[in-house]
Amino acid sequence: MDRFQLVPAAYVVLRRGDEVLMMLRANTGYLDGYWAVPAGHVERGESVLAAARREVREEVGVEIDPAHLVPLTAMHRTGGNGDPIDERVDFFFATTRWTGEPHLLEPDKAAGLDWFPLDRLPDPVVPHEARVLAALRDGRLPAVLAQGFTD
Repeated sequence: MDRFQLVPAAYVVLRRGDEVLMMLRANTGYLDGYWAVPAGHVERGESVLAAARREVREEVGVEIDPAHLVPLTAMHRTGGNGDPIDERVDFFFATTRWTGEPHLLEPDKAAGLDWFPLDRLPDPVVPHEARVLAALRDGRLPAVLAQGFTD
């Protein structure tokens, strides 16, 4: 019997007052044309905290002290299709402190970068990220979320 596997990912919500930094996905093959926060897969041998810092550095060019990464929620989600790549656990962090000025470093993967108020996000936002950002805006973000399951 094959052991159940999950793909871990780290997401970082950079906050400036009531605004969040978002990128417009492009040329990735996954939800291109949707807005998203800096994020990416955790690599083998890497902690989720190291992954969060690395993804933000690679995508928007800022450095974050791990002490300034505030856990928001974890989301266990499934595509419901049995494909291992669609079995996920996502760790969401927020920060209001970083070094450097955010700018787009991967123009081959993103077509835009901008700040948006939490109550006026662009359309469309990656659906599972939209759920987290709406809960953050409403002040009702549980420690753990599940998405795509029938129970």
